[in-house]
Amino acid sequence: MQEIINIFVKSIFIDNMVFAYFLGMCSYLAVSKTVKTSMGLGLAVIFVLAITVPVDYLLNKYILSPGALVWFDPSYSEIDLSFLSFIMFIAIIASMVQLVEMVVEKFSPALYSSLGIFLPLIAVNCAILGGSLFMQEREFQSILQATSFGLGSGVGWLLAIVGIAAIREKIKYSNVPAPLRGLGITFIITGLMGIAFMSFLGIKL
Repeated sequence: MQEIINIFVKSIFIDNMVFAYFLGMCSYLAVSKTVKTSMGLGLAVIFVLAITVPVDYLLNKYILSPGALVWFDPSYSEIDLSFLSFIMFIAIIASMVQLVEMVVEKFSPALYSSLGIFLPLIAVNCAILGGSLFMQEREFQSILQATSFGLGSGVGWLLAIVGIAAIREKIKYSNVPAPLRGLGITFIITGLMGIAFMSFLGIKL
């Protein structure tokens, strides 16, 4: 249980998708103009990561990994389908994003309209694919660890986009030099937030 909590906390603060790896920056910069839309997209990312990472874990463990098909037939022990990882992970992600899009459109049309094209673009958000690829690389020992990592990665991405959105809402009233207004100051603030999150490297989990 302690290991699962450690993975969850580490994926939020230490291995943050935005501040540690700068993944998902397109949506992060484009949607972070208001806290409301940022919160909506962040919750959608949490849902997609929390579902796709454990599903991709099972897919990788029982189908794609070298010798994974031995449970089906011992004669398949030499089969290696890992070359299909990218396309299979993307197919799972696209399916989950389509589900999220339909739910948001039905229950919150205003949020669906404000998110615009960036909601279906979660399917090509590199933070989502990165979560599954990091899961594969780190070889988690159980589906609970993979789920904890996916959920924590989503929460970390939500924390990042809501944080920058809150700052951008306040900075509208600041005297920012003209050349830095818009994305310029946003990049600077993101870098400073990334440096701030580096302080969590000192946490011993």
